[in-house]
Amino acid sequence: MTAELVRGQNHPLSETRLEVRVSAGTPVVALAATGDENGRVAGSAGVAHPGAPVLPGLEVPRQAAADHRLAVDLDALPEAVHRVSVLLTLPGGGRGPARFGAVAAPFVAVTGLDGTELVSYTLTGLDAESAVIALELYRRQGAWKVRAVGQGYSGGLAELLTDQGLSQARGLADAVEAAVSRGLARSVAAPPPRAADGGRSRQATAPAPGAAPGDPAGSPAATGPVPAPSGPSYGDRAPGAPAQPPHVDGAPPQPAGQDGGTTPRPAAASRPAAPTGGPVDYSHPRRRTAAPPPPAPAAPRAAPDPPATPVAGDATGWSMEERLYNQVWGMFEDLARTTAAYRSAVDFADARREKELDQVLSDPRSRLSGQGDAAREAARVRHTELVDRARDALDRDLAQLTAESEVVEPALPPAYAGWDSPVWHGYRVPMEIPMAVRLGDLCLPEAPSLRIPMLVRLPLERGLWIDSGRSGRSGGAFTDEAEARRSAMEAAVAHAARLLAVYPAGEFGVHVIDPAGSAAETLAPLVRTGVLATPPAPGAAGVADVLGRLTQRVDLVQMAVRAGAPDSLPQDLDTAEQLLIVNDFPHGFDDRAVTRLRYLADEGPAVGVHLMVVADREDAAAYGPLLDPLWRSLMRLTPVPDDHLADPWVGHAWTYEPPLVPPGSQVVERVLTRVAAARRDWNR
Repeated sequence: MTAELVRGQNHPLSETRLEVRVSAGTPVVALAATGDENGRVAGSAGVAHPGAPVLPGLEVPRQAAADHRLAVDLDALPEAVHRVSVLLTLPGGGRGPARFGAVAAPFVAVTGLDGTELVSYTLTGLDAESAVIALELYRRQGAWKVRAVGQGYSGGLAELLTDQGLSQARGLADAVEAAVSRGLARSVAAPPPRAADGGRSRQATAPAPGAAPGDPAGSPAATGPVPAPSGPSYGDRAPGAPAQPPHVDGAPPQPAGQDGGTTPRPAAASRPAAPTGGPVDYSHPRRRTAAPPPPAPAAPRAAPDPPATPVAGDATGWSMEERLYNQVWGMFEDLARTTAAYRSAVDFADARREKELDQVLSDPRSRLSGQGDAAREAARVRHTELVDRARDALDRDLAQLTAESEVVEPALPPAYAGWDSPVWHGYRVPMEIPMAVRLGDLCLPEAPSLRIPMLVRLPLERGLWIDSGRSGRSGGAFTDEAEARRSAMEAAVAHAARLLAVYPAGEFGVHVIDPAGSAAETLAPLVRTGVLATPPAPGAAGVADVLGRLTQRVDLVQMAVRAGAPDSLPQDLDTAEQLLIVNDFPHGFDDRAVTRLRYLADEGPAVGVHLMVVADREDAAAYGPLLDPLWRSLMRLTPVPDDHLADPWVGHAWTYEPPLVPPGSQVVERVLTRVAAARRDWNR
């Protein structure tokens, strides 16, 4: 059964020799771009277009047309190719509409060589765009999938190719346009106007049907331009083989039959000579006058291969750490896309049901008769069918992602692993800074049990804000203010312990400001193990002292970097990365301290000073909009699950879960004890 995709949805491919069929309401140009593991296109040589239509395993049409067939052999693609993007663009030169919104939505289908449709996608929602990425075939864990993209570009083909990473995008777009123009110039012109006698005087010298233009025997047999081929099919030639040689008369080959292939026209010497008298046979040489024979029964299709077994670290990268990082983010992208496709499908089903019900209710006769009840029931059945199909596709993708998560999670290194992972039992202080650190988990309501690690690159580019407020908590997570603040500080200690654990000895220091001393119990693991650079600073004097020292460090490092003289820094300056934890902000802060804190938030990350603020924003409401830039510069995290993290990619509201330590576990103190011992050895 054909899978009808919506934007963002993907589907596995059960065959490797395919055709991509394009149907549009106006002539379009079809291209294909091949990309590597990261989707980067290897220059102009990685794009098949009318000027260079053949690449290994890939062939595209040579001309603009309303219908196309692109030939793809996934097994014949080079090993470096992991993605094939099908691109559509409107030809320029005023030969048609300037935007896709002015014509019917293009339709794209992926079929087998026998014509069996595997997936289809209608590119709805286009408006001012004149170029679009229709779909992409991509390799995932050794298996090929197809994804409906539908990403349009109002800037045309040049903008699309630039977004694909091509530095010479404008030159390639011009070359495509020139190739399309040459193809149109080679088309057979319309016949000359009929003579006054209606052309009867030329019957004796009319050419034989099918004679090509330029033959001495006569004029074109067609009554209009020869249509451009809609795209070659494989036939007996594997993709990547040389195309048919050009014809001596310069005209393109004519389509033959319904197989989409092309048949070269016979040379002039092999054509029948024009008759010199007698009746002329005006029948088309390839037009059938009898019903075609019934098609041969198609061979039974093989069952699709089962999904590939997930393997930890199968993404790209120079090291296992980098491969796991890329794999985790690949899982995040897959979950985002498949959920977006499901939500889009449900929205479509809801809108369709409402439209059908409105049509039923708009007719008074149907509202009062059994016909209306039948129409409502039919609308309900169609809605249920669409939603069930979307849910089946979502469940299939979620099952694959869950299986991958079960393999990846145990293989994660300490920087990426949760506190409940066995990897912490054999923890050793690392010798190098990792690529990223895990700051929690992310999940979506459609799959609450599937959690994707939230990995953030190191060094931190933004400060962290642990929200200790009670407002907005679902289900009344906190009963009083003290409990909310305690939970927020516990989350801050867990984050600080993880950062200390993933940095080499002596390359990360932690400072704490606790003006009222309210976090003494929560800070006990950091104080007992001796990992703090200085004891927690109490009172307004402590706030001013810590902020003054860190502000001075930022100033000195900035001046040394700008002057190009890092050796001029004082010998006693600690050049390690620094983390400042501020509890109960803005308690104990005057206007000068607030200004210094904002300065550290803005300028600190670039020179190795990072900020973690534990606060309730309502407590700082007295400052008004003065602190708005501070809150915007920090990444807001919560001590309890909350659906506030929105990715800019598809706009999902992800539920964030903090990396809390399992109840009763001593893993944090054991890890911090080893960090403190490694620091003492490093200072000797």
